[in-house]
Amino acid sequence: MPLQQGSARVRQRTVLLVGIAVLLAALVLAVVLASLLTHGRHEVSPKMLKWKDRGTTKNLQEVVLGRCYNYITAQHPELGDKDCLKIWESLKDAFIYKNPCNITPEDYQPLMELASHPIPCNKSLFWSKTGDLVHRYTKSNQNFLTLEDTLLGYMADRISWCGDPSAPGINYESCPKRNECESNPGSVFWKMASKMFAEAACGVVQVMLNGSVEAGAFRSSSIFGSIEIFNLDPDKVSEVHIWLMQNIGGPQSESCSGHSIQRLISILEERNFKIICEDNYRPVQLLQCVHNPDHTDCRLCTNST
Repeated sequence: MPLQQGSARVRQRTVLLVGIAVLLAALVLAVVLASLLTHGRHEVSPKMLKWKDRGTTKNLQEVVLGRCYNYITAQHPELGDKDCLKIWESLKDAFIYKNPCNITPEDYQPLMELASHPIPCNKSLFWSKTGDLVHRYTKSNQNFLTLEDTLLGYMADRISWCGDPSAPGINYESCPKRNECESNPGSVFWKMASKMFAEAACGVVQVMLNGSVEAGAFRSSSIFGSIEIFNLDPDKVSEVHIWLMQNIGGPQSESCSGHSIQRLISILEERNFKIICEDNYRPVQLLQCVHNPDHTDCRLCTNST
């Protein structure tokens, strides 16, 4: 009996020690996990808030899907075979959980292929520094399409998005501006979409520029000046019509004979394009005059003396 009692005590002691060891291990693991989680929170917070541009648009998925379905059903039913869910997934995959300063054209290639569609000849309208006016014009005149009137541009217009390597993979607080890092999700997207839009142009193409910009209507650093102009195909595009629009009432900083416009014409001529430049293209000016009907610039005719 004494031997059996001793063995029982040993077993009890062993079980107790094993239990204590397991408990200590669990406590150590809990402390380590808590430390890691706390450390992670401290690291994510400043990183997520460091960029200077607005963060990812709230409810991004719903916004993109809603715009996509509206475009292919209400506006362009001929594109009804487009898969909006796949388009959204390809957009999300391009940036989620990725460093927002390390986005590549390859990230967006699947999206470009899924969302691309033909652009009718003679309808392509490019622009720089005339965003509000050019889009008011295309809404009132269905004969022209800007990039923002295509499926890709329509879905992405005036929204923003960027990722973050940490959970949840999307940064809703802030995104990098172009001057912070050029390879950010927005810049890479619009460059690719603009290149594709220019490559698709055929027939007569139009470009609306702002003649009231003091620094000059044509800027080599703009998307039009650095990407679109060099991706127009001289074998497909017969003419380039420049509409140089000035604000009603001025200032009239530049006309078709101005320095920056002549530089643009020279670039286009070197690429074998025919060019026509028109100051204050009348159909667009009439749209400007809707808000300034009594201004002298808006008179349809003047009395001859």
